[in-house]
Order: sequence, then structure tokens, then C-alpha cells
Amino acid sequence: MTATFGKLQGRSLELGDGLNIIEAPNETGKSTWCAFLLSILYGVNSRERDRAGFIADKNRFAPWSGAAMSGRMDCGTELGELTLTRATRRQTSPMGEFSAVYAGTNEPVPGLTGAACGETLLGISREVFERSAFIRQNNLPISQDAELERRIAALISSGEEGTSYTEAADALKKQLNRRRHNRTGQLPALETELAELDRQLSESNSLARQLVQARSEVEALSRRAEILQAELTDCDRWEAAQRRQALSGAASAAEQAEVRAAQVQERLQQDQIPENETIARLRGAIVNLETTRRAVDKARSERDEAMKALLRAEAAVNESPFAGQSPEQAQREGSTPPVPANWRKGPGILLIVLGIIAAFALFYGTGVALSGSSWQKPAAIGVLLAVLCVTCLLAGRLRRRAIKGAQDAALLKRFGTADPDAVRTMAETYASLCEARDAAQASVNAKSAAADTLYSSLSSNEQGILLEVRRFAPDAFDIPTADQLLRACAVRRKELAEAETAAREARMRYELQVQQAPAPGTPEADVPAPVRSREAISTELDRVRAALAEARSSADRLDGQLHAAGDPAVLRASAEDLAARKERLETEYSALRLAMEALEGANTALQNRFSPALGRRAAEIFSRLTDNRYAGVVLDRSFRLSAEPVGDPVFRDAALLSAGALDQLYLAVRLAICELVLPPEKQVPIVLDDALANFDDSRCAAALQFLKEAAGNRQILLFTCHSREGEFFAGDREVFVQRLTDAAVEV
Repeated sequence: MTATFGKLQGRSLELGDGLNIIEAPNETGKSTWCAFLLSILYGVNSRERDRAGFIADKNRFAPWSGAAMSGRMDCGTELGELTLTRATRRQTSPMGEFSAVYAGTNEPVPGLTGAACGETLLGISREVFERSAFIRQNNLPISQDAELERRIAALISSGEEGTSYTEAADALKKQLNRRRHNRTGQLPALETELAELDRQLSESNSLARQLVQARSEVEALSRRAEILQAELTDCDRWEAAQRRQALSGAASAAEQAEVRAAQVQERLQQDQIPENETIARLRGAIVNLETTRRAVDKARSERDEAMKALLRAEAAVNESPFAGQSPEQAQREGSTPPVPANWRKGPGILLIVLGIIAAFALFYGTGVALSGSSWQKPAAIGVLLAVLCVTCLLAGRLRRRAIKGAQDAALLKRFGTADPDAVRTMAETYASLCEARDAAQASVNAKSAAADTLYSSLSSNEQGILLEVRRFAPDAFDIPTADQLLRACAVRRKELAEAETAAREARMRYELQVQQAPAPGTPEADVPAPVRSREAISTELDRVRAALAEARSSADRLDGQLHAAGDPAVLRASAEDLAARKERLETEYSALRLAMEALEGANTALQNRFSPALGRRAAEIFSRLTDNRYAGVVLDRSFRLSAEPVGDPVFRDAALLSAGALDQLYLAVRLAICELVLPPEKQVPIVLDDALANFDDSRCAAALQFLKEAAGNRQILLFTCHSREGEFFAGDREVFVQRLTDAAVEV
């Protein structure tokens, strides 16, 4: 085989007769070669699509290099040595271009097409080949398939491969389900139609009865409405008579009200009662007078408080030692106290006189002592001046001390302290008190002026109001009297307004009654009063009319529904026709059920012939593979397996076996099926892709030995990722062992 397929890019693989061991590590293309062999024989399904958990072969094995999928296989068949090639001309049809020629020539093989190649050369369909001789590690279990089932049935029955119990059972089930399946099918549909027709007939009869009842109710309500309308007519006649009487009374009442209003208006004019606007304005002015009076009282109270504050400020100023002085004079006196005129001058004068005397005495004494010297006169003068200077200094100190003592005595006598700083503080306080007194005086002046202004305005307004009120009320000499008189005027004006309103309302009632008065005609005498009120009659009439409208609507609706329901005779005829069709379908359904039961019986008989033969051969192979640990194998037509351990009569379900034993069981059944279903004359090859991966060494050796024996009359290809298979057949020339790598093939 030469392949451009998946990861294989122009790679080749040559196989020998009998058992072939192809050893290769994982990811080197073992499964790809298996898929290529299947694709060369049966082609690639271009209509297959990817789905969840599954990738179609056309995408899974697309060449990694991006080249077109293609391949070639040289093989020996019953037709001779052939060369099969498949290439891709269109991307939508991978390996769709097929060619089969005799080896070494360009002569095509007659009748061998791409679609029928595998089935022609191997004698079985692709489905049978995949479920028997094409054994993958992940596909060891045998699944039920119609093609495999037909093949087995042909071998153990008539020899015809056109029969499949599954397909026949599916066809019968489809026919049964077509007629009845739970709530679907032809029979349930007919039953539903019959039930609907019965419902329509019942509904039509019910609608007819309801229509008769509704029409009777319409007639009764119509008669009651006529009676109530007659009662309303009697009420109209009686109310017309009552309105004529009320109209006469309303005209008289309107005239009386107008006369009374005119009388009240005349009295007001005679008494010179002012208009409401004037009364309201004067009463508002009186109210404003009260506000002004309260303002005057408040202003006077504030003026009195200001006077009290002024008196307190003047008292504080008069209590100060600087009282009577201006603030500037007080500050000057506080900063520089005056020199008292009565300070003691005698000691200073006495000291000066004594100093002069002492100076002259020393002058003359010094002159006598130095009479023989040339410096006697200047020295005497110097002594005289020195004594005089000392005398002046002492006299000045005595003078300052005398003045200071006199000032302290004067400050202590006037201010109670001789501290100049305290005196200055008193002067500053006196200045602040003077400022507060001046501010209090200004506040008194302002508040006195405001109080006088408000009082003048109050007096002026009172006089103005009294003068205006005296024009129509000469007795108003004070404001309270004027207010009482204005209240009386307002009451009389209100009386006039009420009289005018009553006159207007009476006139409006009369005019309204004139508009509503019945047409002039001969008054009916002695019209009897109605037994019930108009409201009661109208309420009942409205209710009856509503019920009548509803009854008519219901009758119309029932009439429409009755027409829509169809003719009862037509409905009954349709029901009879549906009943006949139902009976015919039920007969067919019963016949199909009998056929289904017969088919199941035949399938059971066929299974009784099929299962023992396959089970016996599978048990023989399974016993060899497991070193005689299991004695029997049982499987049903759906290939559900059970195994019988040696010495244990109880069969164990396949799911209870270990992974290795389960793979051995599946392999044994696969090989047994191959012996049963594969045509012996075709020598169909068996392909195993890592099918022995879960076998231990001893069981693997048993399987290899069996495969070598089975390869006596057919080619067996065993792909493996282990080296134990090749080592097992080391030196055995009957087994063709080769090792694949990414670079080459080692034989």
C-alpha cells in the first residue's frame, strides 16, 4: 500500500502472506494505515458530517501536508493480481476518483467500480467487514447491524441475504405506529375526529335547546319592557301636571322676591348706606388704626427704655472723678497730672541760701589760704562755682521731690490712688462712658421722634375716618362707635345682597321651569299619581333593556354557533364514514400485530439456531485464549454476551469481567463471527489494530498462537505498539514481522 492519507505522506507498507505483525510506537500511523485499507476498499463517505464527539473520516484523515487525499494498493484476489488506486479530483469528493487495473498493465478490471470494490473483492459489505474482520482496540464489542444480521441469517437459514429481522420488525413497527402509537397514528386521529364529531353533534343539540330558551326569554323581556315603558308614560303625564303647578308657584315666588329686593334697596338709599367697597375700605382703615396704635405703644415703650438707658449712662458719667470734663480733658489729665500750687518751697529756698553763704565763705577762705600763690583768685572762683553747683543740684532734687509728693497727695485725694496707670485707665473708662451717654441720648432722640411721628399719623387717620363716617352716620364721634355703625351698614348691605340673590334665583328657577314646562295644551284633570317612583321604574327598565340586549345577543350568538356547527345530518354521515374507516384500520392493526408476533416467533427460532453455533465456536476460542478458564459463551441476537467459568454453572454478564478478560471475550466472538460470516472462497483478511493491548503476556501468547493458526488460510494484519508480539515470533519464518517508524520500515 502507498498512501497520502492523514499523517502518511507518500509512505508505503508491504505485507506478506499469513500473519503480519506491524510494530510501531503510538502516533506513527498504525490506525491511519488501517483506515487507509478500509478507504481503498470501500471509499470515503463524502456525505458524512462532523458532530459532537465524532470527526468524519474525510476531515480526520485529510493529509497534513495539504495535498489531495490519494492512495494505491497492489493485491492478489480471485480475479488476479490487481492494482487499485483512489485519487481526489474534487475537494467535495475525497478519493472519489477510482481505478482498478490488472497489475503491470493499464487494462481495467471489468465491472469493478469504486462503490462496489470492497464488496466484490471481499464478498461482504462495509458494515459486515467493520463488525467482523476489522477489529480496533476501541471497537472490540460487536454492535447489532442489519447487514451483519442478513449475512448471519443467510448462512443459517435459506441462504438469502435480503432478509433482516431488524428491518422487517422496524417496517412492521412503522406500520403499527402509523396506525396507533400511544396517542398518535391514524386510529387515534380517527378516534379524535369521531370524538370531535360526537362533541359537535352534542353541542349542536345543546345549542338548539339553548336557542329556543333564549328566544323565549327575549319575548318575555320585550313584554316586560313595554309594560315599564307604559308606566314611565304615566309618570310623564303626572310630572307634567306637577310642573304646571310648580311653574305658577315659581312665578309668584319670583315676583315676591323681586319686590322685597326693591324695598330693601330703597331703604338703603334713603338711609344713605354706603356701598360695600366703602364699608370694606373704612373697616380696613379701622383695623389698620389698631395696628398703628400698637406700633405707637411699642415706639413709646422703646422710647421709655431708651430714656432709662440714658439716665443710667448719665449717672455712670457723673459718678466718675472726671465728671464735668470732656473726654479729651480727662485723657490729658490722666496722662499728665498738673503740678499742685501748694507744694513745699521752703526747704529748697533755705538750702539755696545756705549754699550761697557756704560758697562765699569758702571763696574768701580759699583766697586767704592761697594769698601767696599766683593762682589764688582762680582757685577761689572754682571753689565758689563748685559749691554753687552742688547747692543747685540739691535744691532741684528737693524741688522735684516736693512736687512729686504734692502730686501724689492730690491724686490720692481726688482719685483714691496715686498710681498714674490707674488714673489713665479711669480716664479711658470715662471716655467710654461719655460715648455710651451720647449714644443713649441719640437713641432717645430718634425713638422719641418715631413715637411722635406714629402718634401724629394715628391721630390724623382717626380724624379722617371719623370725618368720612359722619357723612352717613352723624353720631360717630369715636372710632368704636364708627366701627359699630360700619358693621350695621355691612349687615344691611348683606341683607340687600341676599334679597337680590334670592330674587335672581327665583327668576332663574321660573325661567328653567318655563323651558321644561310641557307643551301648551289642555290640562289633564285628576291625573293619578304613579304607584312607584320614576327612579325605580327607570332602574328596572334599564335592567330589563340590558337583559333584553344580552338575551338577543345570546340568541344571535347561539344562532351563529348553530349554523357554524353544521347540519346535524351531515355530521352524522361523517361520523358513520369515520366509524367504517376506524373499523377497517383496526382490522389492519390486528393483522399487523399477528404478523409481528409471527415474525418474533420466527426470529426466536432463528436465534435458537444462530446463537448456539456462534456461542460454541466463541467458547472454544475464548477457552484457548484464557488457558481453559472459561467453558461456555452465550449471546443473544443483539450480541449481548455472558461467559461461563469452568466449574461454575452460573453465567457471568460480560460487564462483570475484567478489562483484559472482556477484550478476550470480544476477540473470541469476533473471530467466531469471522469464521461464520466471511466467505471462505474470498480469503477475507482480518485486521487487528492494537486489539491485544489489554492482554497480559500469557494471554497475549495464547492469542498470538491462535492467530498464527487462523492465518493458515487467510492474511491477518496485527498492528501493535508493543514489542512482545515480534519477540514472540522471533526466528519464526512463517510470521512476517516489521517495525514502523516515522522515517522507514524495518523488516
